[in-house]
Amino acid sequence: MESLEHVTVELRRAAAELLEDVTSHAEDMLAYLLQRIPEAGADPELRGLTLGSCSSNLEAALSMVRHGIDVSAATAPVTALEHARAMAARGYSVDVMLRFYRMGHAYFTERLVAVIRGIITDPAVALAAVDGLQSFGFTYIDRISSQVALEYVAELDRRANQARAARTDTVRALIAGDRVDVGRAERTLSHRLTDWQTGFVCWTDREDVDLAPVGLLVASHLGARSPLLVPDGARALWGWAATTTAPQLASGIAALNPILPPTVRVSIGASAKGTPGFRETHLQSLRARRTAELSDGAASVTAYEDVALVDVLSQDLALARAFVAAELGDLAAPGEREHEERRALLAVLDAQGGLAAAALTLGLHRNTVLQRLRRAEARRGRPATERIAELHAALRLTQRLGTTVLRPRPADPS
Repeated sequence: MESLEHVTVELRRAAAELLEDVTSHAEDMLAYLLQRIPEAGADPELRGLTLGSCSSNLEAALSMVRHGIDVSAATAPVTALEHARAMAARGYSVDVMLRFYRMGHAYFTERLVAVIRGIITDPAVALAAVDGLQSFGFTYIDRISSQVALEYVAELDRRANQARAARTDTVRALIAGDRVDVGRAERTLSHRLTDWQTGFVCWTDREDVDLAPVGLLVASHLGARSPLLVPDGARALWGWAATTTAPQLASGIAALNPILPPTVRVSIGASAKGTPGFRETHLQSLRARRTAELSDGAASVTAYEDVALVDVLSQDLALARAFVAAELGDLAAPGEREHEERRALLAVLDAQGGLAAAALTLGLHRNTVLQRLRRAEARRGRPATERIAELHAALRLTQRLGTTVLRPRPADPS
């Protein structure tokens, strides 16, 4: 039985002899890999990096054996790390990338072990050397493959961050109205900018809600399968649906309202075409969100077209409250009776004074509507036929914004 020291000496001698022809072994390993992993020869650069990785790993491993360096000191060669980055850049999966190391270990086992047997004539020593190299090789591959996998993931993250940054910069330029190369912007965003654009915002007050599926759901109801989605912090998502024709917003919103998650709200801008439309529909969706957040009990989906007047009138909230108070008088109080009377008065105005049509809208008897109308006029302190446009606008504000623009309740004297 050969001593451990003798086996070590022979193992180092075998490693030294293998190192003398490492280039040939690397080329042989490349051919072995190309037969089993077609991606290795996808292009000249990747083929060259694969060869470089084979060569540098063989040289590193054999040099460590030759000089008795513990395998725990092994680090991935520069070419191996660059090879991992190249695989990530080409979109190959991490499993494909790691196959290089699994197949490389198989080559090491099949070929280099046979070479060692030819170098060491004593069968017992050769067997012990093979066993030693097998153990070393497995540990080496385990360490190096973990390191290159980390580099692969890091490269994916770098590229994803770069792509996100480019997308964000392009979106911000479009929103700002800057001049952009439309073709380049479309490639960066993977989004057609010459089509009709419908901007929307999804938001929530929860930390555990994934808004991306909601964005896809909204876009599908607007007629787009692949919307542009851009996170706005952790609780909001901007979206654009690009369609060849303007979508039917009313039907899409009607279908969305009952199926959205209860913790999510959506605002939608009016559809518009081209890069100017991209900007305008987005700004409208933001203003629709603002109006929805000011509202009492707003629906799940708010379309800007439905709140445009309220948006314009409420840009200065203090001024809006003063306007409502001046136009409605005591009808601007937050009570339930006042609410019913405001509804009746607005329905009559919407029906251009028709009590029957207003009653049908409200689901009430005509006489009930008339009674509420008279009480509303009394609280207002003037008839509904005076300052009709101003009255209508004030009622629209209270209908949408509720307590935000109504007169505060008087403090409890107790």
